[in-house]
Amino acid sequence: MDARIPATAADIMSSPVIAIPGDTAVAEIADLLRANRISGVPVVDDSGHVLGLVSEFDLLAKEGATAASLMTTAVISVSAGTRIADLRHLLIEKRVRRLPVLEDGRVVGIVSRGDIVSLLATEWVCAVCGEPVRGPTPPDKCPRCQADGSRFELHEQSPGT
Repeated sequence: MDARIPATAADIMSSPVIAIPGDTAVAEIADLLRANRISGVPVVDDSGHVLGLVSEFDLLAKEGATAASLMTTAVISVSAGTRIADLRHLLIEKRVRRLPVLEDGRVVGIVSRGDIVSLLATEWVCAVCGEPVRGPTPPDKCPRCQADGSRFELHEQSPGT
């Protein structure tokens, strides 16, 4: 297990990304969101370049028959190297639920609010040296003092700390 604390979008992004072409029908978009338990999906061209995003809100609030007619085109995106603190800031300040991660204009991942919340909520602390390590399970050994992974304790963290 990699005990490194996630620092960038590349460390926590979901990939590959479910994406749709602009001519995708509304019913198909709704089925896709429901089946995959996601709240939005990038709209891409044939080369994988992001054209926009369609969210549950767009499906409910806008009139149209296809992704192209419903999508939000003012997409706030990030690069794989964007720091976690900057991702958090964008999600809060821009009041968006997801940030496509782009490389050369093509979507390579996506970071959602839930990804950040999960990261904030799961922290393991070494009982020997106090080293914090984030992830779904404790590491095999402490990256600082090399203590056995059984010495890690789950530490619940409140957002903002």
